[in-house]
Amino acid sequence: MDRLAHSKYVDAHRDRGAASRTDLGGLRRVLVRLQRLLAPEPGSVFRLLARPPRWLHSQDIQDLRDATEEFSLVLNDLAGLVERIKLLQEEVATRMGEQSNRTLFTLTLVTVLALPINIVAGFFGMNVGGIPLAENHHGFWLLVVIVATFTALAGWWAFRRRRDA
Repeated sequence: MDRLAHSKYVDAHRDRGAASRTDLGGLRRVLVRLQRLLAPEPGSVFRLLARPPRWLHSQDIQDLRDATEEFSLVLNDLAGLVERIKLLQEEVATRMGEQSNRTLFTLTLVTVLALPINIVAGFFGMNVGGIPLAENHHGFWLLVVIVATFTALAGWWAFRRRRDA
């Protein structure tokens, strides 16, 4: 696979997510298999050409040498492609890790912002005497303001911590 075709393949599959990961893994396995199967061949032919049989003509020997050198270059290209695929897989894994971290941060932020209202709801759900502001005409709205204030403070604290990181 030449460089232009390879770069077109990578560009076409860059944003496909899971499908590109499996494609890259499959390509890498095929290339490694090809390397294992084909790697001994150039050495065998070079050994044969070191002491060629008498029935081989000099032009045939030269053609074999040229083909073996080209074969070695193809094997080197396969090794380069395997390394590039390995790097692409690492990049995909890094992007997925970053996305997971952003999702986890968002979930944590929602949990932190919901904490004040959950605490207040827990206090009022206890069914015990002496609930604060139960007799006050504006008690409900006063508690809404208190909860909104604590939620705003928690949000400010969470976003301030995110900017500092």
